[in-house]
Amino acid sequence: MIEKRILYQDRVRSIGGSFAFIEHRFLREGFLASLTHLELLLYVFLVMAADRAGLSYYSYDKIRTLLAMDVDEYVAARNGLIGKDLLAFDGRVFQVLSLPEKPRIDASGPLRRAGGGSERAPASVYRIPKDPLTR
Repeated sequence: MIEKRILYQDRVRSIGGSFAFIEHRFLREGFLASLTHLELLLYVFLVMAADRAGLSYYSYDKIRTLLAMDVDEYVAARNGLIGKDLLAFDGRVFQVLSLPEKPRIDASGPLRRAGGGSERAPASVYRIPKDPLTR
């Protein structure tokens, strides 16, 4: 086992005036791997912008400007997070939700790397449902 030690004692992180966290389950249980890079970008932004209840009031224009997303990218990322049960949105307010029991993975397409990549590239991996009649 690796022995852990603080490298910079004067730089240990703590929660100060704001509140943001991502559960370790997000990485460990596959939620991170289930997101596109734009979904991940929007998710992390909304986690950082949210209050203790997960609520964020940032406007659509402000989010797109800060994250350098065009309209289609923003809508796809937002809808993807809603479809994966990670985000609620009422048209004005976002709520980052507690993690569901397990990640929802779109079984219809290839896995996509954050750096892009062709769907036809030999390194692409396709998700194949266990039962073709169910998702």
